[in-house]
Amino acid sequence: MTPTIVEIIPTREYKLNIRYSNGENRSFDMSPYIDIGVFRELKDQKMFDTAKKCFDTVEWDNGADIDPETLYAESILILK
Repeated sequence: MTPTIVEIIPTREYKLNIRYSNGENRSFDMSPYIDIGVFRELKDQKMFDTAKKCFDTVEWDNGADIDPETLYAESILILK
């Protein structure tokens, strides 16, 4: 089972730093998605920065969201 998202921090270069309920901090790179469909609008950094937790995933003000399992599986653990 995928841990739940506790906090999302959008950063430059289309990355999301995500803190999970299991205590992990992970980085998800959105750049491979940024030229696809509704994600194109996220090229505008102001729109990208609207990323927020919505239920069990990330959502932006333009209505774009991404599968929570994808977020976790394709993210990289941030070591402190």
